[in-house]
Amino acid sequence: MASLMQTLVALSLLSMFVSDVHGQLSSTFYAGTCPNLQQIVRSTMAQAVNKEPRMAASILRLFFHDCFVNGCDASILLDDTAAFTGEKNASPNRNSARGYEVIDAIKSNVEAACRATVSCADVLALAARDGVALLGGPTWAVQLGRRDARTASQSDANSNLPGPSSGLSTLISSFAAKGLNARDMTALSGAHTIGQAQCGNFRSHIYNDANVNSSFAALRKRNCPSSGGDGNLAPLDLETPNRFDNGYYRDLVAKKGLLHSDQELFNGGSQDSLVRQYSVNNAAFSRDFAAAMVKMGAISPLTGNRGEIRLNCKKVN
Repeated sequence: MASLMQTLVALSLLSMFVSDVHGQLSSTFYAGTCPNLQQIVRSTMAQAVNKEPRMAASILRLFFHDCFVNGCDASILLDDTAAFTGEKNASPNRNSARGYEVIDAIKSNVEAACRATVSCADVLALAARDGVALLGGPTWAVQLGRRDARTASQSDANSNLPGPSSGLSTLISSFAAKGLNARDMTALSGAHTIGQAQCGNFRSHIYNDANVNSSFAALRKRNCPSSGGDGNLAPLDLETPNRFDNGYYRDLVAKKGLLHSDQELFNGGSQDSLVRQYSVNNAAFSRDFAAAMVKMGAISPLTGNRGEIRLNCKKVN
């Protein structure tokens, strides 16, 4: 009987622990302390996206690159200091990660309304959601309550982010390491339905890979020579680069994925059937993307007394 009671107590404690973990973030976290937060973020993002639609993709990428490196803690926003080398100049981010000034503008507006209350990590999570919605994509209830990191790691950024030359097995394992399954990975890859990529990141695919439509490759080669022009841009979604829809998956089915890692999702492997489904069912893609974004946003957040609420997203307090 004693053994049974110990087991029941242990299970009860475990249940409380699991509940506590999932209860740390809440969509109503700032309801009392910063009630206008979501309107402030939305209006500032709307100004940025109206000025440059690509900014929605850039902010979404910032959020992804933040969450995959030691969790969603706004570490990607920190400038280098004498104490640490930050993530801004890690290989996946150097000369490509952008939109920092938009997050700074949102944070400034939030600080004016709610001093020292809302984390940069939560600002980034909300901005990523709003950018997607502003370009016609799904919306979702962003879970809030993250706090900001006091440090960053260039080495972790270099090792934790899958690159444009990644194969399917690498993509699946990279996402699995963050608690995201293959379906989440394929849905989140649909973020590439907006935004652009640099020639240096897709040159090898259009010149060397066999699984690419020849006319599409010829089109992309016009602006991406075999050498030079590494920074030249091309849309990740050939059809509707400024609308968040399922055009990305239609491109993959037609072998018109821009990056090697994109086309890997539809190349005779385990994700082919899901890509086909998304290519004809935008509602299914939108639903799965929104759910996967919530999961990604819950990767190792700093909560409670850990971390801090940065006043300036570029530096610790």
